[in-house]
Amino acid sequence: MPAIDRVDVWLGVAGILRKDHTYLVVKKKYGGLKEKWSFPAGFVDPGETVDQAVLREVREETGIEAKVIDILGIRTGVIREKISDNMIVFALEYQSGELIPNHEELFDVAWLSRNELLADPATSSMIRFFLTEDNTMDQKDHGFKEHESNPGKEFGYSLYKIFKKE
Repeated sequence: MPAIDRVDVWLGVAGILRKDHTYLVVKKKYGGLKEKWSFPAGFVDPGETVDQAVLREVREETGIEAKVIDILGIRTGVIREKISDNMIVFALEYQSGELIPNHEELFDVAWLSRNELLADPATSSMIRFFLTEDNTMDQKDHGFKEHESNPGKEFGYSLYKIFKKE
């Protein structure tokens, strides 16, 4: 059996934070999400748990302090038939802070309504997925269901799935 290169196994986190009927979103300066609204997200660092990572990423990108309240889904895919790209999507609750965008990584950070996000062509496919009528954060059913989708050819996925609580 060939040796496994762990550099090709990625673990990321994203946080969906809603406050006063708006969602915390960021516009990245790089990658497949460049100039698109997305949820605050990033990679898990060595020595931290996934829940610690999502809170750190939200704080670093936006200045907002949050609390983990649930796991909403797991996105998993394979990029160019080689890289295993995995992300845990958390529901977060606002704790404190004012918007302070990390200008090294972001063009912008904002609180936008569901309607604003769904109407904006610069909104990422993941936001659209989680904010559609049948995929809202308000569902309280148990269990995860597999959804196959494609975020766009710019990412290079040869396989892509989201497991979401139903």
